Amino acid sequence: MRILLYRADGQTGPWIKDFAEFLPEAEVVIWQDGVKAPPCDYAVVWSPPEAMLRELSEVKAIFLTGAGADAIMKHEHTIPREIPIVRLGDAGMGVQMAEYVAHAVLRYYRRLDEYEVQARNGQWLQLPQHEKEEFSVGVLGMGMLGSRVLQALKEFGFPLRGWSRSEKRVDGVQCFHGSEGLDAFLGGSRVVVCMLPLTSETNNLLNRTNMLKLPQGAYLINVARGGHVSEPDLLTLVKTGHIAAATLDVFRNEPLPMQHPFWEEPRITITPHISALTLRRESVQQIAHKMRLLAKGEPVADVINREQGY
Repeated sequence: MRILLYRADGQTGPWIKDFAEFLPEAEVVIWQDGVKAPPCDYAVVWSPPEAMLRELSEVKAIFLTGAGADAIMKHEHTIPREIPIVRLGDAGMGVQMAEYVAHAVLRYYRRLDEYEVQARNGQWLQLPQHEKEEFSVGVLGMGMLGSRVLQALKEFGFPLRGWSRSEKRVDGVQCFHGSEGLDAFLGGSRVVVCMLPLTSETNNLLNRTNMLKLPQGAYLINVARGGHVSEPDLLTLVKTGHIAAATLDVFRNEPLPMQHPFWEEPRITITPHISALTLRRESVQQIAHKMRLLAKGEPVADVINREQGY
């Protein structure tokens, strides 16, 4: 078995070491632009250049080292449709995402963001607490990671809501689906957590029109992709108070440019795309297991649906 590996960050050594441990029967070849790679059975990539994808017409499958598919779907036309593209399942990302979102929700619910400002100003003032039954949390996207976040939030007793592309039923969660359910979902969500895949349908979903459907003083948490949010619209709605505050881990341009106005808005909390980092060893174990299944002619989970884009 031969694997063609590409890492945009160039950090291939640790990945090769882990494949040697978890898939010792495989030879790992590093893809290099302008260098003809030998025939390979599988490719393991993240944000690969189109030049590489043009060379993958003979592989049995392409494995992504992340849960999102939007980077490779930009070049989807380059990849023969009979070649499956397999994204990561949880691989340790679910618990990280649950930690991040739970922290952000609790920070707003307990008004810790406001207490942080008071502390910097030397103020000692107890603020009225939010009523929990009025502090509903809505999760946009109820896939593997979204479901893990909802599970974590249940422990705190918040009214929970979820929106998905197609109908789903989750105990303890008021579920909405499709375009016809979006307005009702937004209208009743005091906090919205975006966990959607980025597709042509979800790009710019959180624009001025839709964010104005949120209750006055709502909160936004985005841990999906920057393309989901209209950044100028969000900034305007934060300044006017319709959006009380936002926690953003993802942006249209990353790293976020230093001249971006978000840096100057104290009600927008910025983190550098760290809500769920890829855990390399767990990822290699998962990929190795799926490669062995495919080698035996057995199906694997997490194959991207090309029509849906994720």
